[in-house]
Amino acid sequence: MTGRFLRDIALDTTGLDRRRYPFNLPIVTGLIAAGRLDLAPGVTFLTGDNGSGKSTLVEAVAVAAGFNPEGGSRNFRFATRATESPLGQHLIVGRRPGRRERSNFFFRAESFYNVATEIENVGMEQAYGGRSLHERSHGESFLDLITHRFHPEGLYLLDEPEAALSPRGLLIALARLHELVRAGSQMLIATHSPILLALPGATILQAEADGRLRQVTYDEADAVQVTRDFLTAPQRSLRHLLTDQPDFRYGPSPP
Repeated sequence: MTGRFLRDIALDTTGLDRRRYPFNLPIVTGLIAAGRLDLAPGVTFLTGDNGSGKSTLVEAVAVAAGFNPEGGSRNFRFATRATESPLGQHLIVGRRPGRRERSNFFFRAESFYNVATEIENVGMEQAYGGRSLHERSHGESFLDLITHRFHPEGLYLLDEPEAALSPRGLLIALARLHELVRAGSQMLIATHSPILLALPGATILQAEADGRLRQVTYDEADAVQVTRDFLTAPQRSLRHLLTDQPDFRYGPSPP
C-alpha cells in the first residue's frame, strides 16, 4: 500500500517579481521553469546546497495545504512570530481525487520547541508518548513524534529532521519512515542527510545552482558524494581545506 495524497505543486506567477525573495531562490526558479512538480507516492526528498530554497518550499507547501506555519497538524493554530515567506500564498497544491490522509503533521526543526510548548498548553502529551517533549532531548522528542504521533496513511512534511538526530538516531528514524511508507503514508522531506536519503524507493530531487530540479540517484546526490569523499580520505580533505586554501571562510574575520 503506497500513499499519495498530494499529486503536484505549481506556482501562480501572476504579478510576481521574480527578482525578489523568495521567487528568486534556485528551487523556486526551477519550479517556475518546470511549470509543475509532480510528487511521487511514498517519500520525495528535496536536497541541495544551503540557500537553494528547500526549506522555503516545504514551508510553502505546508502553508498552502493548510498547516500552521510553525509546525504541527492542521489543528494547530498558534503563532509565536510570523516568519514564513509569501511563497505559500502563491503555491497551488494539487490533491489526488478521492484520497484523504488519516493523519498529518508539519515538522520544522527550527520551531519544534514552539510546537512542543503548544502540545503542553493544550494537554496533548499522551498522543506523543505520554511525557512532556521538553523533558526529552531534541532528538528524543523527534523520535517520540514519529513513533507515537505519525500513523499509517498519513501526510507528513518534514524540514531537515536530521538537525535533531545523532547518526544512530537517524538510523532509527530511517526504519520508522520506511515502516510508515509501507503503511500508506506520503512524505515531502527537505534534508542534507546521506543516511535519510538512503530510504529505499524514495524519489530524490536535487536543486542545482542554475535552478534546475533534477531527479538523481542516491549515489549522484551531492550530499552523498561530499560525505563519502570526506569519510574515505578525511586527511586529504582537511589538507585541501586548511592548507591548500588557507583563506577558506564563510565570511570575513571579526575585527
